[in-house]
Amino acid sequence: MSAKTLYDKLVDSHVVRQLDDEGSLLLYIDRSILNEYTSPQAFSGLREASRKVWKPSSILLNVDHVNPTRPERTPTMTDPGGELQVNYFEQNSRDFGIELFDVMDKRQGIEHVVAHEQGLVIPGMVIAAGDSHTTTYGAFGALGFGIGTSEIEHMLATQTLVYKKLKTMRVTVSGTLPVATVAKDIIMLLIERIGAAGATGYAIEFTGETISALSVEGRMTICNMAVEAGARGAIMAPDEKVFHYIADAPRVPKGKLWGQAVTQWQQLRSDDDAVFDKEILLDCADMVPKVTWGISPDQAGNITDRVPDPADEPNPAKRREMVTALRYMDLKPGTLLTDIEITHAFIGSCTNGRIEDLREVAKVLKGKKIAKRVRGIIVPGSTQVRERAEQEGLAKIFIDAGFEWRQSGCSMCLAMNEDVLTLGDRCASSTNRNFAGRQGAGARTHLMSPAMVAAAAITGSLADVRQFIQGGIVNGTF
Repeated sequence: MSAKTLYDKLVDSHVVRQLDDEGSLLLYIDRSILNEYTSPQAFSGLREASRKVWKPSSILLNVDHVNPTRPERTPTMTDPGGELQVNYFEQNSRDFGIELFDVMDKRQGIEHVVAHEQGLVIPGMVIAAGDSHTTTYGAFGALGFGIGTSEIEHMLATQTLVYKKLKTMRVTVSGTLPVATVAKDIIMLLIERIGAAGATGYAIEFTGETISALSVEGRMTICNMAVEAGARGAIMAPDEKVFHYIADAPRVPKGKLWGQAVTQWQQLRSDDDAVFDKEILLDCADMVPKVTWGISPDQAGNITDRVPDPADEPNPAKRREMVTALRYMDLKPGTLLTDIEITHAFIGSCTNGRIEDLREVAKVLKGKKIAKRVRGIIVPGSTQVRERAEQEGLAKIFIDAGFEWRQSGCSMCLAMNEDVLTLGDRCASSTNRNFAGRQGAGARTHLMSPAMVAAAAITGSLADVRQFIQGGIVNGTF
């Protein structure tokens, strides 16, 4: 038998049948976590066709996109459209017999955080959902990808999807991370290097010593943002860190089944002689904290850089994109990135709203105050993350520093709720997309790690977090 990549092994083990000679497959889907925003039309389609959901136990409905994240949680939706979506979501849960985490459920949160907390994502699974950042689950050795509304309907009705295999890309990451650089910087470096479409048509496998050294939550950040390079799948071979991380989750196999599962999961890796369609080498030994300056995740640089000059770009298409970005961002070439003042600082999202992210933020903020002109908002990735942050004393540090401590949800990542920026606002953000208008019409977004957002909030400008953590504070304890 020919050698296989981990991606090939996962896909091949889920093929129901070959559909044609062009490579189209009928693929079995193990799990889906659906939100209130991307699923309504799919359920309406089922109703119109008088179809049932094939396997309700494989689906979780979770409210996260449109709900307010006010400090005090209530079931009230202030936006009429959001209220309609949530009400219909609840009706779909009742009518189709699917479990729902509504806004008042103590297990509620962003779907890509809730999933692993509950043990719904385990190695070897294929997971499809109506959110592009379903790639997050690759950190557990599962293949996750986003699908459209019509595909959601087909999946609900049949537990399968029509699928065509992707090409494979291996990204080998090496080098010990320098102080204050984290997983967010690794994926931002990759996107900057290969472009926002550099992995289109590919599934990426991340490997190398640097990946192995990362925590599971750091790996989730990388797989989450792989989609910003165009990848429709991102995956890492599961290891003992993964097994330990999910071992206590309520819905993973228990007892004898757990031991049997781990034995199987240990086999989930690419064969030594597997051939990938593309190879990328990424050396992080000299990496500097990253920040975006434009309106695409690949328009980024080191925090020590200046705003680039489009005149220096030889590619005409890229030059035009740079001009458009700088006009929208109201930035002049040659400006030091650290001279760019901000009005808002946002920490949260499925990319960086987990407990490890909040711990790093607290290390920067402890004993400090954010700039008076900055509105700081911290939104935990789930209600469980929020409770843990409060138990560990992190929330008090945030509040004392001047941040608003909110309830869980997608919040200002995509401005589909009350948390919206206005024209001219400029936000240091730990989210995944800096598109024009992403956080509000006319608002400007700079992506960076959570600790970098905390540093920017303190200074009132984009800032190099290393100035706050020299001497090893970032690796210390409270």
